[in-house]
Amino acid sequence: MPQVEKYDGSRRPDEHPAAELCSLTLTASRPKGDATVTRARSGRLRRAARSGRLRRTAVLALPSVIVLAATGVTTGVAAVVQERSIRTSVVEQVSGVAASLADLPEVRDAVTAVADRGTPGALADAEDLAPATAVLQPIATLVEGASGVSYVVVTDDEGVRITHPDPAERGQPVETTIAPVLRGAEFVGTETGPSGTTLRAKVPVVAADGEVVGAVAVGVLESTIAADRERALGTLLPWSTGALVAATLASVLLSLVIARRLRRADAVDAESRQVRWTTEALREQAHEFGTRLHVVRGLVEQGDDEDAMAYIDAVAPGLTSGGGAGSPRRGAVATASVAAVRSELAVAGATLDLRVAEDVVLDDAVLLVLTNLCRNAAEAGAGTVVATVGARDGRVTVTVEDDGPGIDPADAHRVLSRGWSSKSDATGLGRGIGLAVVRRTATDRDGSVVVGRSAALGGARLDVEMATGS
Repeated sequence: MPQVEKYDGSRRPDEHPAAELCSLTLTASRPKGDATVTRARSGRLRRAARSGRLRRTAVLALPSVIVLAATGVTTGVAAVVQERSIRTSVVEQVSGVAASLADLPEVRDAVTAVADRGTPGALADAEDLAPATAVLQPIATLVEGASGVSYVVVTDDEGVRITHPDPAERGQPVETTIAPVLRGAEFVGTETGPSGTTLRAKVPVVAADGEVVGAVAVGVLESTIAADRERALGTLLPWSTGALVAATLASVLLSLVIARRLRRADAVDAESRQVRWTTEALREQAHEFGTRLHVVRGLVEQGDDEDAMAYIDAVAPGLTSGGGAGSPRRGAVATASVAAVRSELAVAGATLDLRVAEDVVLDDAVLLVLTNLCRNAAEAGAGTVVATVGARDGRVTVTVEDDGPGIDPADAHRVLSRGWSSKSDATGLGRGIGLAVVRRTATDRDGSVVVGRSAALGGARLDVEMATGS
């Protein structure tokens, strides 16, 4: 029979001379009550689902938003380009008409003939300019109708109008820019005169001797330019609308394709998560099954066949014919478990020093924690494993420390996570199950696990505290 050293429990496990916790520890504890955990998990799932729906909606709406933005920007740019094109065309129109009239011999001769009718101090009036008006006004009216400009005005060398669409303005000096033109410069710009705001061009009339004898001004009303722009936009908008409708339909089809693929991806992801969860559960069950097999082996080796059958009936009801009816004898399972662990550690080249307080009941949960901690220490390379099981304030304490390499402080925060292990997985079946089982078992009993370093042995130290079994 394996020997188990007993102690009276008066000394706390953390006062053992071979134990001194490092300052870096990790505690895994369970929230009070399963309902709180369930509500928290449900809340996280709802938030995750809501976030997923929002992201999916954003992805599906993105093509339509891009299409709308692109179409809007394109239409705006096209409108600006169209307006500039119209204004450029008008500038070329009025400049060309003004230059052609200024070079026309009839215009040059008629303006030259009245050039001496007025002076800067005594401007000519309509009567003085009547001979030139009689010649030039028909030409101006003809050009206005033929070229589509709003007005054609011819002035003398002091800027007095010889021609104008409004007879009342003939013989009146112009109010807009004229002095630079009478000095031989050309002018193009937007100004407001008797006819309204117009885009106009002004060109000097030069006599045969090179002297400036007058000017020709040709303009197009801004209202006419605006009407041309509106007509151009009216032509552009149907095409823009058609492009928008076609692009929107294409984006909707694209969104449907993306949505279908996202649903498939979600289904694959959900299936992958389910497979992952199932695999992890099976690995944990296989780990626990291995632990229970060690117990059965220990009972059989001790010749406790009836206890072995009873233990199998307890952990796997219906698996046997009931030959082990009842429960295994008190202490038989604990003794077999300790013997199995001690044998397993011996195979790994490690020794187990176990101390159990008199008032501690080594139930299934305590044994599960104890055996997994001891086995993990041996697998980590320890040669000596010291385990202490005690009781304090109605709670069970399990302390296991060793002389192995210990736990790197950088890994202390994840040693209790499922799947984490400092050892490579040569089997491909997964490692990092034992400490995860310890954490789950402790939290199931409202307990905690503290990870540290043994000051006396130099290796790892793990302290587990949990409620006693009911």
